[in-house]
Amino acid sequence: MVESGGSGRPRPDSEESAEHPATPAPRATPDPQPADEHAPAGAPDDAGASPDRHPDLDEPTPPAQAPAPHAPTPSAGTPSTPPHPTTPAGGDHTRAHADTHGDRGPGSGPGTGTGFDENAPSLAKGRPPRRPPESPRGGLLMGRPFGVPVYVAPSWFLVAALITWVFGGQLDRVLPDLGFARYLVALFFAVAFYASVLIHELAHTIAALRFKLPVRRIQLQFFGGVSEIEKEAETPGREFWLAFVGPLLSLVLAGVFYVAMQPVEPGTVPGVLLAGLMISNLIVAVFNLLPGLPLDGGRMLRAVVWKITGRPMSGTIAAAWVGRALAVSVLIGLPLLTQSGALGSSAEDSVGMDTVTDALLAAILAAIIWTGAGNSLRMARLREHLPDLRARTLTRRAVPVETDTPLSEALRRANDAGARALVVVDAHGEPLSLVREAAIVGVPEHRRPWVAVSGLAQDLTDGMRVSAELAGEDLLDVLRATPATEYLVVEETGEIYGVLSAADVERAFVKAMARPN
Repeated sequence: MVESGGSGRPRPDSEESAEHPATPAPRATPDPQPADEHAPAGAPDDAGASPDRHPDLDEPTPPAQAPAPHAPTPSAGTPSTPPHPTTPAGGDHTRAHADTHGDRGPGSGPGTGTGFDENAPSLAKGRPPRRPPESPRGGLLMGRPFGVPVYVAPSWFLVAALITWVFGGQLDRVLPDLGFARYLVALFFAVAFYASVLIHELAHTIAALRFKLPVRRIQLQFFGGVSEIEKEAETPGREFWLAFVGPLLSLVLAGVFYVAMQPVEPGTVPGVLLAGLMISNLIVAVFNLLPGLPLDGGRMLRAVVWKITGRPMSGTIAAAWVGRALAVSVLIGLPLLTQSGALGSSAEDSVGMDTVTDALLAAILAAIIWTGAGNSLRMARLREHLPDLRARTLTRRAVPVETDTPLSEALRRANDAGARALVVVDAHGEPLSLVREAAIVGVPEHRRPWVAVSGLAQDLTDGMRVSAELAGEDLLDVLRATPATEYLVVEETGEIYGVLSAADVERAFVKAMARPN
C-alpha cells in the first residue's frame, strides 16, 4: 500500500529526537497573546490556577479529508494502486499543506517543557484532532471473484445510459425495424462491454495475486475500470507483465468476438452486437497500450526504464511525462481526427453538436490522463520517502497515570515532563487505556479537577499496541488493521515508549509528499 493517502508531521531532525530524548524542561510561561493564537491546550498555565477560569475554545473542526494521492484513474482497464488509508481508517484526500515544524520524539524538540500547550495545533486552539478519514464507498458490490470485491461506481450508470442512447441511435440506422427495442439491445451491449472491462481487470487481479500483491478491490466506473493493487511489484519484469496482461486479454476478447461473428449474419442483432464488442475491446486494448501513465502502456514503459536505469523513480518520471504529452495530444488530436474523417465520419457530419461532443470527450480523456500522470508522480515521490515514516520518531512522550487521577493533575504532570500524551496504567504500571485528545478538549478547565482520566480513556486492544521499530509500509499496515486515533508504542521489551497519534501520521504523509526528491 505504497500509494496511500493520509498525512502526518515528521520532525525535521527526527533522527536526533529518536536517539537522544531531551530531558524535561520547565513549563514555558504563556505569552500575553490573544486567546485564539496561544490558548492553553490541555492544562492550566499554573498548577494553582483559579478554578473559575473558563478558557475560550473554538468550535471543533470537521475531520480532514485525505487524498489519496493516487486516486484510481477511470480509464478502461488501468491497474492502479488505491487511495489507500495511511491513517488507520484511510481516506482519499489529504490536506493541501504541510506544517514545517513538528512534534519530535518523546520528550525532545521545541515542544519539550510545554506539554500540551504548544506544538499541538488541535489542542492549542481548543479543537479536537482530526479523525482519520474513512475509505470512500466503492459503489454497488457485485461479487467477490478470487476474494476481491467488485464494485460498480455510480458514474457507471451515467455512462451506461449514455452508451445506450448513442448505440441505440446507431442501431436505428442499421436495424430500423427494431423500433424501441433497439434501446434494450443497446443496454445489453453496454452491460456486455463492461463485462469485458471486468475481465480485463480480473486479468490484472489474477496477475497481482500470482505475484502475491494484495488487491483491495475492482471498481467499474466512468470510462472503464480500476484494479486497486495495494503494493508495488518488486521487479520491473513483474511490473511489465502485471500491466500487459490487461490489454493482452482485451485483444484476446476482440479475437474471440471476431471469430464468433463469422458464422453470424451481419445485418442481424447478434451480428451487430458481436461486431460492436469486437471493436470496443480492440479500442480498449489499443488505448491502454499507449505509452503514458496512468495507462497500462505507461506502466509498461515505466518497467522498461526501471530495468534500464535500475531506479523505479526514473521510470515513473519518464512514463508520467509521456502521459502528459499524450494528454495534450488527445486534447488537440482527437477533434482534428474526427473533423478530418479519419475516424470514419465525413467532414460534413463533424459540425454542430458532433463537434462539441468530440471536443468534450477529448477534454475529459485528456484531463483523466493528465491527472493520472501527476498522481503517479506524487505517489512515486511518496513511495521513496515512505521509509522515513517511523513510529519511533512520530511518537509523543507519554506520562503514565493511574485510573483515579484527576485530569488536572494528569495534565500538570504531563506539562512538567514535557509530554503530550497520557497512558492510564494499573497499580503495577501495566497500560490499560489511552486518554483521548478530543476528550480532554471537551472538558472545561474548571471541571478538570473533578474528572478522572479513566472516564476519558479508550481501552487498549491488541491492535493498538505498536512496536517502536515499525516503519514505512509495515507501520501503515498495522495502523490500517486497527483503526484508532491513538496507539500505544512499546519497546521490544514491552516498556512504554509513548503514544502515536493518527493525526501525526497523517501530517507526516503530507510532509513526505511535499518533500523534493
